[in-house]
Amino acid sequence: MPPLVSIVTPSYNQVQFLEKTMLSVLGQDYPRLEYLVADGGSTDGCVATIEKYASRLAWWVSEKDRGQADAINKGLQRARGEIVAWLNSDDLYEPGAVSAAVAALQANPEAGMVYADAHSIDAAGRPFNLMRARQYDLVDLLSFNIICQPTVFMRREVLERAGFLDEAYHMLLDHQLWIRMVRQASVVYVPQRWAEARFHEGAKNLAQAPCFGQEAYAVLAWAQTQPDLAELMVQHKRRIWASAHRFNARYVLDGGQSWTALKSYGRSFVLSPAIALVEWHRIFYAVLSLLGFGRLRNLYARLAYRRFQRSNRQVEP
Repeated sequence: MPPLVSIVTPSYNQVQFLEKTMLSVLGQDYPRLEYLVADGGSTDGCVATIEKYASRLAWWVSEKDRGQADAINKGLQRARGEIVAWLNSDDLYEPGAVSAAVAALQANPEAGMVYADAHSIDAAGRPFNLMRARQYDLVDLLSFNIICQPTVFMRREVLERAGFLDEAYHMLLDHQLWIRMVRQASVVYVPQRWAEARFHEGAKNLAQAPCFGQEAYAVLAWAQTQPDLAELMVQHKRRIWASAHRFNARYVLDGGQSWTALKSYGRSFVLSPAIALVEWHRIFYAVLSLLGFGRLRNLYARLAYRRFQRSNRQVEP
């Protein structure tokens, strides 16, 4: 018998996306799937959408919670599956994603979790970028190589050993969990596309962009309290901190803080020019913004989208 897979969706006032998210789970071809929805007391019609599919859910609730991590944890703690995952209420699974993830875990019995690639999509569901990952290790994660969360599937037993989501984190709650997971068991990257991650004005990666860098520094402060991670941070100090400064710069720039971004890129450059200059185009844009040429960003975005469309024709789903 194939293992039971449990998927949790945290939901709060995103009715415009929720039904498509739920259907992307309920439409999977995997034979043993339970679906749980933890709504935070939405007032925009989410509850009606959940009720529409209630007969196909293993559990759902709509009540005030302490935030995203609390909602996800409530679902994960009720899940019965050997394999667990969560899908936010604005993201989507690709068809066959769950079956592919189970196959990857069965092919890698030592792995505690698997992950893959994802499309970035806009509010209307149009793809504009392919987020490619690679095989990451613990130092890579401490250096803020980001795994696209909706592509992650975990063994429940490894998650329980690592501990559930830490409610102290609101932006990088998933990334901090991946670091704890890697300390328990290996992780495996699968070069397939399993999900679509939505970027829109209400998404926290845009609406609260500057907060991501703050949490990156908080993750490193936590890591320094863990003896095994602290040792790695000493061994790879320049790489890790240069990457953290670059990560902070990227998000504060998205938040419109060009001068703050340039200062953070400068700190990254001092520690590792090679790491900082990976984002030379963003540094260039930050300089142009300070000189009053911020409107060039729209031209840059259009050109980037056209490049994506051309390259995506060569990418197999």
